[in-house]
Amino acid sequence: MGDVPYALSGKRVYVAGHRGMVGSAIVRRIAAENCTVLQATRQELDLTNQQAVNAWFAQNRPEAVFLAAAKVGGILANDTQPADFLYENLMIEANIIHAAYLNGVEKLVFLGSSCIYPKFAAQPIAESALLEGQLEPTNEWYAIAKIAGIKLCQAYRKQHGADFISAMPTNLYGTGDNYAPASSHVLPALVRKVHQAKAENAPSITLWGSGTPLREFMHADDCADALVFLMQHYSDHEHVNVGSGQEVTIRDLALMIGAASGYQGSIDLDPSKPDGTPRKLMNSAKLTAMGWQPTIDLEAGIARTVAEFGEIAA
Repeated sequence: MGDVPYALSGKRVYVAGHRGMVGSAIVRRIAAENCTVLQATRQELDLTNQQAVNAWFAQNRPEAVFLAAAKVGGILANDTQPADFLYENLMIEANIIHAAYLNGVEKLVFLGSSCIYPKFAAQPIAESALLEGQLEPTNEWYAIAKIAGIKLCQAYRKQHGADFISAMPTNLYGTGDNYAPASSHVLPALVRKVHQAKAENAPSITLWGSGTPLREFMHADDCADALVFLMQHYSDHEHVNVGSGQEVTIRDLALMIGAASGYQGSIDLDPSKPDGTPRKLMNSAKLTAMGWQPTIDLEAGIARTVAEFGEIAA
Protein backbone atom coordinates (compact mmCIF):
# COMPACT_ATOMS: atom_id res chain seq x y z
CA MET A 1 0.00 0.00 0.00
CA GLY A 2 2.94 2.34 -0.55
CA ASP A 3 1.17 4.02 -3.48
CA VAL A 4 -1.10 6.28 -1.41
CA PRO A 5 -0.14 9.45 0.53
CA TYR A 6 -1.80 8.11 3.69
CA ALA A 7 -1.96 4.30 3.95
CA LEU A 8 -4.31 2.65 6.46
CA SER A 9 -2.30 -0.58 6.48
CA GLY A 10 -1.04 -1.38 9.98
CA LYS A 11 -2.99 1.53 11.52
CA ARG A 12 -5.45 1.58 14.42
CA VAL A 13 -8.62 2.98 12.82
CA TYR A 14 -11.61 4.17 14.85
CA VAL A 15 -14.99 4.14 13.09
CA ALA A 16 -17.35 6.32 15.16
CA GLY A 17 -20.93 5.32 14.41
CA HIS A 18 -19.98 1.80 13.27
CA ARG A 19 -23.55 0.51 13.67
CA GLY A 20 -25.09 3.10 11.34
CA MET A 21 -25.55 2.60 7.61
CA VAL A 22 -22.39 4.50 6.59
CA GLY A 23 -20.31 3.43 9.58
CA SER A 24 -21.02 -0.26 8.99
CA ALA A 25 -20.20 0.22 5.28
CA ILE A 26 -16.84 1.79 6.27
CA VAL A 27 -16.10 -1.19 8.56
CA ARG A 28 -16.82 -3.59 5.65
CA ARG A 29 -14.64 -1.54 3.28
CA ILE A 30 -11.57 -1.22 5.53
CA ALA A 31 -11.55 -4.96 6.25
CA ALA A 32 -9.41 -5.13 3.07
CA GLU A 33 -6.89 -2.53 4.31
CA ASN A 34 -4.96 -4.69 6.82
CA CYS A 35 -5.73 -2.33 9.71
CA THR A 36 -7.02 -2.76 13.27
CA VAL A 37 -10.64 -1.57 13.41
CA LEU A 38 -11.65 0.08 16.69
CA GLN A 39 -15.34 0.31 17.60
CA ALA A 40 -17.33 1.32 20.66
CA THR A 41 -21.05 0.78 21.18
CA ARG A 42 -23.27 3.39 22.83
CA GLN A 43 -23.26 1.25 25.97
CA GLU A 44 -19.44 1.30 26.02
CA LEU A 45 -18.97 4.98 25.16
CA ASP A 46 -21.29 7.98 25.37
CA LEU A 47 -20.00 10.27 22.61
CA THR A 48 -21.76 13.29 24.14
CA ASN A 49 -19.61 12.92 27.29
CA GLN A 50 -16.31 14.76 26.80
CA GLN A 51 -14.52 13.10 29.72
CA ALA A 52 -15.51 9.61 28.54
CA VAL A 53 -14.43 10.33 24.94
CA ASN A 54 -11.04 11.71 26.05
CA ALA A 55 -10.44 8.67 28.28
CA TRP A 56 -11.39 6.26 25.47
CA PHE A 57 -9.01 7.97 23.00
CA ALA A 58 -6.17 7.97 25.57
CA GLN A 59 -6.70 4.26 26.23
CA ASN A 60 -7.28 3.04 22.64
CA ARG A 61 -4.87 5.37 20.76
CA PRO A 62 -6.49 5.45 17.31
CA GLU A 63 -4.24 6.74 14.51
CA ALA A 64 -7.04 7.39 11.99
CA VAL A 65 -10.69 8.30 12.64
CA PHE A 66 -13.82 8.14 10.48
CA LEU A 67 -16.39 10.37 12.21
CA ALA A 68 -19.68 8.89 10.98
CA ALA A 69 -21.55 9.06 14.30
CA ALA A 70 -24.55 11.38 14.41
CA LYS A 71 -28.12 11.73 15.57
CA VAL A 72 -30.09 11.43 12.33
CA GLY A 73 -33.74 11.41 11.29
CA GLY A 74 -36.23 12.57 8.69
CA ILE A 75 -38.05 15.90 8.40
CA LEU A 76 -40.52 15.12 11.20
CA ALA A 77 -37.81 14.19 13.73
CA ASN A 78 -35.71 17.25 12.83
CA ASP A 79 -38.70 19.56 13.09
CA THR A 80 -39.99 18.24 16.43
CA GLN A 81 -36.65 17.63 18.23
CA PRO A 82 -34.53 20.65 17.23
CA ALA A 83 -32.69 20.88 20.57
CA ASP A 84 -31.73 17.18 20.49
CA PHE A 85 -30.45 17.38 16.91
CA LEU A 86 -28.38 20.50 17.51
CA TYR A 87 -27.02 19.63 20.96
CA GLU A 88 -26.20 15.94 20.43
CA ASN A 89 -24.53 16.44 17.06
CA LEU A 90 -22.48 19.43 18.30
CA MET A 91 -21.31 17.42 21.33
CA ILE A 92 -20.43 14.27 19.36
CA GLU A 93 -18.31 16.07 16.76
CA ALA A 94 -16.69 18.52 19.22
CA ASN A 95 -15.71 15.74 21.62
CA ILE A 96 -14.28 13.43 18.95
CA ILE A 97 -12.43 16.15 17.00
CA HIS A 98 -10.92 17.64 20.18
CA ALA A 99 -9.95 14.21 21.57
CA ALA A 100 -8.40 13.31 18.19
CA TYR A 101 -6.27 16.46 18.41
CA LEU A 102 -5.28 15.91 22.07
CA ASN A 103 -4.30 12.30 21.44
CA GLY A 104 -2.27 12.86 18.28
CA VAL A 105 -4.59 11.24 15.71
CA GLU A 106 -2.81 11.39 12.33
CA LYS A 107 -5.88 11.74 10.12
CA LEU A 108 -9.60 12.32 10.62
CA VAL A 109 -12.48 12.33 8.12
CA PHE A 110 -15.64 14.11 9.27
CA LEU A 111 -18.84 13.06 7.55
CA GLY A 112 -21.39 15.77 6.83
CA SER A 113 -24.56 15.81 4.76
CA SER A 114 -25.87 17.54 1.64
CA CYS A 115 -28.42 19.36 3.85
CA ILE A 116 -25.64 21.81 4.84
CA TYR A 117 -26.28 23.74 1.61
CA PRO A 118 -28.70 26.64 1.15
CA LYS A 119 -32.26 25.67 0.23
CA PHE A 120 -32.04 27.51 -3.11
CA ALA A 121 -28.42 26.72 -4.01
CA ALA A 122 -27.57 26.72 -7.73
CA GLN A 123 -27.61 23.20 -9.23
CA PRO A 124 -25.50 21.12 -9.27
CA ILE A 125 -24.38 22.25 -5.82
CA ALA A 126 -20.66 23.06 -5.58
CA GLU A 127 -18.66 23.09 -2.33
CA SER A 128 -18.43 26.90 -2.60
CA ALA A 129 -22.23 27.24 -2.05
CA LEU A 130 -21.75 26.66 1.70
CA LEU A 131 -23.14 29.57 3.80
CA GLU A 132 -24.29 31.49 0.71
CA GLY A 133 -28.00 31.45 1.61
CA GLN A 134 -30.84 30.38 3.89
CA LEU A 135 -31.00 26.73 4.98
CA GLU A 136 -34.03 24.47 4.57
CA PRO A 137 -36.05 25.35 7.73
CA THR A 138 -37.15 21.76 8.47
CA ASN A 139 -33.60 20.48 9.00
CA GLU A 140 -31.59 23.59 9.81
CA TRP A 141 -30.73 22.28 13.32
CA TYR A 142 -28.97 19.23 11.90
CA ALA A 143 -27.43 21.31 9.09
CA ILE A 144 -25.99 23.90 11.51
CA ALA A 145 -24.42 21.13 13.61
CA LYS A 146 -22.84 19.63 10.48
CA ILE A 147 -21.56 23.04 9.30
CA ALA A 148 -19.99 23.49 12.75
CA GLY A 149 -18.23 20.13 12.27
CA ILE A 150 -16.72 21.29 8.96
CA LYS A 151 -15.58 24.52 10.58
CA LEU A 152 -14.08 22.64 13.55
CA CYS A 153 -11.98 20.50 11.20
CA GLN A 154 -10.86 23.65 9.36
CA ALA A 155 -10.05 25.43 12.65
CA TYR A 156 -7.93 22.56 14.03
CA ARG A 157 -6.13 22.36 10.67
CA LYS A 158 -5.48 26.12 10.68
CA GLN A 159 -4.48 26.52 14.35
CA HIS A 160 -2.86 23.18 15.11
CA GLY A 161 -1.89 21.75 11.70
CA ALA A 162 -4.18 18.76 12.30
CA ASP A 163 -4.87 16.66 9.18
CA PHE A 164 -8.66 16.75 9.61
CA ILE A 165 -10.85 16.75 6.48
CA SER A 166 -14.60 16.76 5.73
CA ALA A 167 -16.74 14.93 3.17
CA MET A 168 -20.36 15.74 2.26
CA PRO A 169 -22.29 12.80 0.81
CA THR A 170 -25.47 12.98 -1.25
CA ASN A 171 -28.63 10.97 -0.39
CA LEU A 172 -27.43 7.53 0.72
CA TYR A 173 -29.21 4.20 0.80
CA GLY A 174 -28.24 0.55 1.21
CA THR A 175 -27.43 -2.12 3.77
CA GLY A 176 -28.53 -1.14 7.27
CA ASP A 177 -30.84 1.68 6.12
CA ASN A 178 -33.72 2.95 8.24
CA TYR A 179 -37.12 1.69 7.03
CA ALA A 180 -39.23 3.02 9.94
CA PRO A 181 -42.42 4.57 8.48
CA ALA A 182 -42.21 7.85 10.42
CA SER A 183 -38.49 8.58 10.00
CA SER A 184 -37.20 6.93 6.82
CA HIS A 185 -36.00 8.84 3.75
CA VAL A 186 -37.66 8.60 0.33
CA LEU A 187 -35.88 5.54 -1.14
CA PRO A 188 -36.25 3.16 1.84
CA ALA A 189 -39.80 4.48 2.41
CA LEU A 190 -40.69 3.54 -1.19
CA VAL A 191 -39.05 0.13 -0.85
CA ARG A 192 -41.24 -0.55 2.18
CA LYS A 193 -44.38 0.85 0.49
CA VAL A 194 -43.93 -1.27 -2.65
CA HIS A 195 -43.13 -4.41 -0.61
CA GLN A 196 -46.32 -3.90 1.40
CA ALA A 197 -48.44 -3.25 -1.70
CA LYS A 198 -47.14 -6.44 -3.32
CA ALA A 199 -47.77 -8.49 -0.15
CA GLU A 200 -51.36 -7.18 0.01
CA ASN A 201 -51.97 -7.48 -3.77
CA ALA A 202 -52.83 -3.77 -3.80
CA PRO A 203 -53.73 -2.58 -7.33
CA SER A 204 -51.74 0.65 -7.00
CA ILE A 205 -49.56 2.86 -4.81
CA THR A 206 -49.82 6.65 -4.68
CA LEU A 207 -46.86 9.02 -4.60
CA TRP A 208 -47.09 12.51 -3.12
CA GLY A 209 -46.74 15.32 -5.62
CA SER A 210 -46.08 15.34 -9.35
CA GLY A 211 -43.37 12.66 -9.30
CA THR A 212 -41.07 15.00 -11.24
CA PRO A 213 -38.56 16.20 -8.60
CA LEU A 214 -35.04 14.95 -9.35
CA ARG A 215 -32.91 13.33 -6.67
CA GLU A 216 -29.41 11.88 -6.59
CA PHE A 217 -28.72 8.63 -4.75
CA MET A 218 -25.56 6.79 -3.81
CA HIS A 219 -25.14 3.34 -2.28
CA ALA A 220 -23.56 3.44 1.20
CA ASP A 221 -20.83 1.02 0.03
CA ASP A 222 -19.81 3.50 -2.70
CA CYS A 223 -19.79 6.28 -0.10
CA ALA A 224 -17.55 4.21 2.19
CA ASP A 225 -15.15 3.58 -0.69
CA ALA A 226 -15.04 7.34 -1.44
CA LEU A 227 -14.34 8.12 2.23
CA VAL A 228 -11.44 5.65 2.33
CA PHE A 229 -10.15 7.19 -0.92
CA LEU A 230 -10.28 10.68 0.62
CA MET A 231 -8.61 9.43 3.82
CA GLN A 232 -5.77 8.10 1.67
CA HIS A 233 -5.47 10.85 -0.96
CA TYR A 234 -6.93 14.17 0.24
CA SER A 235 -5.52 16.69 2.68
CA ASP A 236 -6.95 20.20 2.45
CA HIS A 237 -9.11 22.86 4.06
CA GLU A 238 -12.25 22.65 1.91
CA HIS A 239 -14.84 19.89 2.35
CA VAL A 240 -15.43 17.52 -0.58
CA ASN A 241 -18.80 16.58 -2.10
CA VAL A 242 -19.40 12.84 -2.48
CA GLY A 243 -22.07 12.13 -5.09
CA SER A 244 -22.92 9.59 -7.78
CA GLY A 245 -23.89 12.16 -10.43
CA GLN A 246 -26.86 9.86 -11.19
CA GLU A 247 -30.21 11.67 -11.01
CA VAL A 248 -33.65 10.11 -11.13
CA THR A 249 -37.20 11.47 -10.83
CA ILE A 250 -39.21 10.27 -7.82
CA ARG A 251 -41.66 8.55 -10.21
CA ASP A 252 -38.87 6.72 -12.06
CA LEU A 253 -37.37 5.74 -8.71
CA ALA A 254 -40.72 4.20 -7.70
CA LEU A 255 -40.92 2.39 -11.06
CA MET A 256 -37.39 0.97 -10.58
CA ILE A 257 -38.30 -0.24 -7.08
CA GLY A 258 -41.55 -1.72 -8.45
CA ALA A 259 -39.66 -3.58 -11.18
CA ALA A 260 -37.03 -4.89 -8.73
CA SER A 261 -39.81 -6.03 -6.37
CA GLY A 262 -41.87 -7.70 -9.10
CA TYR A 263 -44.82 -5.44 -8.22
CA GLN A 264 -47.47 -5.52 -10.97
CA GLY A 265 -49.69 -2.63 -9.75
CA SER A 266 -49.72 0.92 -11.06
CA ILE A 267 -47.86 3.91 -9.63
CA ASP A 268 -50.25 6.83 -9.25
CA LEU A 269 -49.55 10.48 -8.39
CA ASP A 270 -51.29 12.92 -6.05
CA PRO A 271 -50.45 16.40 -7.42
CA SER A 272 -52.37 18.07 -4.56
CA LYS A 273 -49.51 17.06 -2.21
CA PRO A 274 -46.21 19.04 -2.03
CA ASP A 275 -43.19 18.19 -4.17
CA GLY A 276 -40.33 19.61 -2.12
CA THR A 277 -37.22 20.92 -3.87
CA PRO A 278 -37.47 20.39 -7.67
CA ARG A 279 -33.86 19.26 -7.98
CA LYS A 280 -31.03 18.43 -5.62
CA LEU A 281 -27.78 17.36 -7.23
CA MET A 282 -24.27 17.58 -5.83
CA ASN A 283 -21.38 18.77 -7.96
CA SER A 284 -18.79 16.04 -7.33
CA ALA A 285 -16.29 17.26 -9.95
CA LYS A 286 -13.63 17.81 -7.28
CA LEU A 287 -13.75 14.16 -6.16
CA THR A 288 -13.98 12.86 -9.74
CA ALA A 289 -10.92 14.93 -10.71
CA MET A 290 -8.94 13.13 -7.97
CA GLY A 291 -9.65 9.86 -9.77
CA TRP A 292 -12.53 8.33 -7.83
CA GLN A 293 -15.71 6.93 -9.43
CA PRO A 294 -18.74 5.12 -7.97
CA THR A 295 -19.20 1.49 -9.06
CA ILE A 296 -22.76 0.59 -7.94
CA ASP A 297 -25.32 1.91 -10.42
CA LEU A 298 -28.78 2.76 -9.11
CA GLU A 299 -30.62 -0.17 -10.68
CA ALA A 300 -28.19 -2.74 -9.26
CA GLY A 301 -28.17 -1.00 -5.89
CA ILE A 302 -31.96 -0.95 -5.73
CA ALA A 303 -32.19 -4.65 -6.65
CA ARG A 304 -29.81 -5.45 -3.78
CA THR A 305 -31.72 -3.18 -1.37
CA VAL A 306 -35.10 -4.71 -2.28
CA ALA A 307 -33.68 -8.21 -1.68
CA GLU A 308 -32.22 -7.15 1.69
CA PHE A 309 -35.50 -5.57 2.78
CA GLY A 310 -37.34 -8.74 1.76
CA GLU A 311 -35.12 -10.69 4.19
CA ILE A 312 -35.70 -8.17 7.00
CA ALA A 313 -39.46 -8.15 6.45
CA ALA A 314 -39.78 -11.94 6.15
